[in-house]
Amino acid sequence: MKHLKPIVLVVLLLVAFSCKKNATKNNNEVAVNSVTDANGFSYESVTNDPTGLRLYTLENGLKVYLSKNTEEPKIQTYIAVRAGSNYDPKESTGLAHYLEHMVFKGTDEIGTVDFEAEKKYLDQISELYEQHRAETDPEKKVALYKKIDEVSLEASNYSIANEYDKMMSSLGATGTNAHTWFEETVYKNKIPANELDKWLNLESERFSQLVLRLFHTELEAVFEEFNRGQDNDGRKQYAAMLKGLFPKHPYGQQSTIGTADHLKNPSMIDINNYFDKYYVPNNMAVVLVGDLDFDATIKKVNESFGKFERKEVTHPVLPKEEAITSPIINEVFGPTAESISIAFRSPGVNTNEEKLVTLCDMILANGNAGLIDLNLNQKKAVQRAGCSPTFLNDYGYHSFNGTPKEDQTLDEVKELLLGQIEKLKAGEFDEWMIEAVVNDLKKSQMQQYENATAVASAYYNAFIHHENWKEKVSFLDDLKKISKQELVDFANSFYQDNYVVTYKRQGEDKSIAKVANPGITPVNLNRDKASLFIENFNKVTSSDLKPKYIDYKTAIKELKTESGLSVSYVENVNNDLFDLNIIFDMGSDSDKKLGLAVGYLEYIGTDKFSAEDLKKEFYKLGIDYSVSAGAEQSYVSLSGLKENLPKGLELLEDLWSNAKADQEAYDKYIQAIAKGRQNNKTNKGSILRSGLLNYGKYGENSRLRNIIPVSELLKINPEELVALTKDLKNYKHRIFYYGKDVNAAITALNTYHKVASELKDYPEAVTYTEKETGGNVYFVDFDMVQSEMMFLAKGEPFKAENMAASRLFNTYFGGGLSSIVFQEIRESKSLAYSAWANYSTSRKKDDSNYVMAYIGTQANKMPQAVDAMMDLMNNMPEAEDQFQNAKNSVLKELAAQRITKSNVFWNYERLKKLGLDNDNREAMYKAIENMTMEDLTNFFKTNVKGEDYNVMVIGNKKDINLEALKKLGKVQEMEVDFLFNYEKPTEVKL
Repeated sequence: MKHLKPIVLVVLLLVAFSCKKNATKNNNEVAVNSVTDANGFSYESVTNDPTGLRLYTLENGLKVYLSKNTEEPKIQTYIAVRAGSNYDPKESTGLAHYLEHMVFKGTDEIGTVDFEAEKKYLDQISELYEQHRAETDPEKKVALYKKIDEVSLEASNYSIANEYDKMMSSLGATGTNAHTWFEETVYKNKIPANELDKWLNLESERFSQLVLRLFHTELEAVFEEFNRGQDNDGRKQYAAMLKGLFPKHPYGQQSTIGTADHLKNPSMIDINNYFDKYYVPNNMAVVLVGDLDFDATIKKVNESFGKFERKEVTHPVLPKEEAITSPIINEVFGPTAESISIAFRSPGVNTNEEKLVTLCDMILANGNAGLIDLNLNQKKAVQRAGCSPTFLNDYGYHSFNGTPKEDQTLDEVKELLLGQIEKLKAGEFDEWMIEAVVNDLKKSQMQQYENATAVASAYYNAFIHHENWKEKVSFLDDLKKISKQELVDFANSFYQDNYVVTYKRQGEDKSIAKVANPGITPVNLNRDKASLFIENFNKVTSSDLKPKYIDYKTAIKELKTESGLSVSYVENVNNDLFDLNIIFDMGSDSDKKLGLAVGYLEYIGTDKFSAEDLKKEFYKLGIDYSVSAGAEQSYVSLSGLKENLPKGLELLEDLWSNAKADQEAYDKYIQAIAKGRQNNKTNKGSILRSGLLNYGKYGENSRLRNIIPVSELLKINPEELVALTKDLKNYKHRIFYYGKDVNAAITALNTYHKVASELKDYPEAVTYTEKETGGNVYFVDFDMVQSEMMFLAKGEPFKAENMAASRLFNTYFGGGLSSIVFQEIRESKSLAYSAWANYSTSRKKDDSNYVMAYIGTQANKMPQAVDAMMDLMNNMPEAEDQFQNAKNSVLKELAAQRITKSNVFWNYERLKKLGLDNDNREAMYKAIENMTMEDLTNFFKTNVKGEDYNVMVIGNKKDINLEALKKLGKVQEMEVDFLFNYEKPTEVKL
């Protein structure tokens, strides 16, 4: 199944295709019903709605989207505002996004010990920022900023950092965050269902007013986020595409993050005005999906948010775009691999074109049998290609992307992409494709519908985009009605020379904005203080929620096939989808060629079917298959509609047994591997988190470096690889089935999965030794604005009794918005946008645990950031109230956690690798219940304090203070080719 953007997934969720008990059998009518509940609240519902939405509108105009999902005792919450970067004042771009950050800072009741005293300083800061903005003399601006810094320090005597986050964490909330985009700002939490009352109390207070406290430290964090964007070539390419598509409209003229100049010259007055204008109930929605009671919930939401005052909202009238009549060409530069994008502007949501473009997109690329899939990706005509649509309120766009293979130009990729569009326009696709695409979307909808977060996301998107829910429910039925000729006619009128092409080339980006370290004075966190609001909040008790544990031995049923293969089975009680996995407890550690061999299977066919025809046959059936080899396990997997399992298994087994080697396909496969390795060297995330981290852990003898050189790959006979894949079936293996009617699945296995009477034992696996850490700094020079670094210290081997303490430690110390590390490094000192630390538990019982930490910051802040992190890693602040919040958070997360569906099996697999055969959460829960601050401090002293670190750093050598790094250990500049054990391009002739 194609991986689609969130907005497209919204569409997939809303098909009139449901197993809801209240759906009318054999009746696909979609109609809106108006209902009044027992408390007098009116709502709308839609017949045959798979999501079961109740849409309420309170008297003040607030929209409330409610849906019930009882799989776990949790509720996914969103608070959505119809306001985003489109509505930023032209002189204050980035305002909506920065406001989003500030909404976490509290009110006159949250986050302060004395608001009246604090407000005097906040008013001074606001006035100073207005002066700073108006001042043109650089020296005077610096002086004003210094004054802002001084007054901010005084104001911080009264503020309390992260009180909102502490309270939300104490509920056991997860996913606490927010995002801003063109037309939206959305605030997110997933809460235990029994904490709904406290959540409503906290959120209604949070959105009642805006207080801009701890402003200049958060502004610096936002600028670090801006720097991260400058280091992201994909974002820069996307921004250039939008600029070409929308030369007038804010979609292309105002980025969500804002300009560097505007970020450095903010107006607190503008931010307050924006909040007062758009954060009003008739411009907002509350979305709740999960284990809730409809009638009780809407009554509570009304009591909390119904008191908000309605205000008339007038959104700006945004410019209209003129038609694009000839290709528009853009270029962006950066260190990552070259790529190209082509984009066509379309009408927005709620138009017929939305349906037609969606269908065109899936005919072109669905991850299996689309024109791009088969003609470009399957045949390796390019390194990679795809497409996806996006639909916004005023306009949309259909974007195509491609990366070149070795010795291929971006223009050649462009012509190949445009060629696939021409095939669509010529109707060169099978008649059955439209029906198969709709069925594919139905299958995706079934999978997505099981997830409360996905359903809730569909709701907030519908609100933001003024979408009629009835139209969304009938969306796929409408796609069914589109004929091939209608689609071809549309494609011919829509896809012309009216596109924007953006070349992402390798080279120096001369538009980068580098900013001096402003020298912020650390503000006071006051973590030992509390507002009256949080004191009262913590006194309120919620109904009890008890954890539920799993007896894996009874939850996972065991059967056998006629040939004696073990079949583990978990029933799918939600729908008619299945997932079948044939599991081999051997991988590339046992045979280095295994991963190469099973990957090759993707590009070859049999005596009956070509590789392309096989893809089509699977797609017709609505079946996905994969063959993969990890380091220690390999999988042959099949998933899709239960009714088609036998046909799908027959097709897969035929490929497995009768695959035919193809030298041309193999040569292209190796060329793609070689090009992928070269591209990987340009990815800073891969260099740090894969190359450097593995070297810091294993040195030269690592799994990452134990690869077959390209020069050797070229010498391998593909017949050998096909034989290796076929022989895989002769090794011992077992099966996991998730679905309905396991007996039918076993019948299909008995019929099509034929194995030898005696299966072979696994070859001996290569082992890799973890080296001792300490005294080493491994550095890679990379063209980037920020610098990123990771700290790694080898700990003791896995101990089950430490799992409870490490979970609590990670919550208290290093993870989340209310953790010690986040508060000290970002909130107080504004030294990084992202910083974390944790005690990482091994995945296998004989492996070591690790202490890890991360900092991402601009290079001129790195020495200060390192000092701050090292101080914390050796001197953990002790805050009793914060400890209790962290403890409550972990206990409530465990109490609300439910392991269900196929996760029952996969979680048990994970536990067995740790030497555990039961649900260890019960022991963890009991241990954490009895833990004290002293216990956590002892854990810190024993496992974290005083550890010796290997430090991995990536950044621009011209900007990094290497002398400061030498304080951490011996600095060794590493070659990227060496880290990954790649041959240099000059050594390999393809």
